[in-house]
Amino acid sequence: MTPWAAARRRIQQWIAARTPRVPGPWSIHRRRVYIVPTRYGYGFGLLLFTMLLGAMNYSNSMAFALTFLLAGIGLLAMHYTHGNLVNLQVAASRVEPVFAGDPASFALTLDNPSAAARYALTAAWQDATPATHVDIAPRDRAVLRLSLPSRRRGWLPAPRFAVSTEFPVGLFHAWTWVELDLQALVYPKPAALGATPPATQGGDGDASGERPGPEEFAGLRSYQPGDALRAIHWKSLAKHPHLMVKQFAEAVDDQRWFDWASLPAGWDVEQRLSQLARWIVDADADAQSYGLRLPGQIIEPASGDSHRHRCLQALALHR
Repeated sequence: MTPWAAARRRIQQWIAARTPRVPGPWSIHRRRVYIVPTRYGYGFGLLLFTMLLGAMNYSNSMAFALTFLLAGIGLLAMHYTHGNLVNLQVAASRVEPVFAGDPASFALTLDNPSAAARYALTAAWQDATPATHVDIAPRDRAVLRLSLPSRRRGWLPAPRFAVSTEFPVGLFHAWTWVELDLQALVYPKPAALGATPPATQGGDGDASGERPGPEEFAGLRSYQPGDALRAIHWKSLAKHPHLMVKQFAEAVDDQRWFDWASLPAGWDVEQRLSQLARWIVDADADAQSYGLRLPGQIIEPASGDSHRHRCLQALALHR
């Protein structure tokens, strides 16, 4: 491990020890706000040092006055930069589930309880470039969104993030670390279109097929060799010159079942979950009623957004 990597690791451990994972909202205390000069701040400091040397060399009172005036402005800017974060409250909003491979969007609510406006606030994951900026009016709130790539199904916890600012003149960078107890649910990535689920028959559905069955009389048809003698409708001989056979229809359920056991035996767990997710998404798009069978779990047929979420959540958290 290089000296830079070792120092970076120690800094990360120090930050983790001082930043507990909290459910929120989290109020930013002034002792948790860190501040350093920006590259413009360092340049401004070098300029002030050069002006001070020149004023001392020529004993010029106006040069002294200008140097001290600019130094006072710099100190005042540092005070305002630090105070732009103090007492802000950070909370988390509900995170919408996503499919594996899609970015998860975490919504952060910044609440400004003071009578002063807060300007140029940014938020970013640790070691990431700030991507969102917002201003907050007095006693108002704003929402910042941070995206995080999702690679695997299951729960995706939100990492540590920083809320920062360089207001008002960009000479100083102030920030604080926040780690909220926030996570996103990642569904399995649906398989490509192609495989169709096996048809489900039986039950009390409205659809019916012309299959011999004991449930419902569907009419008469011409006799065909091989038909059972008990199915012949003898009373129709008075009206028809040839034999007629009674035809029954068996109800076919329009509810569909997506069954783990119906998938090929050679598929692994992720392939099965991916295919089941594809069937669920397609059935929901067609407003069909469907159920799900997994090892150790059965979800009865239903439809709607809540049922879709329940089924996809079961796939995301399977094993």
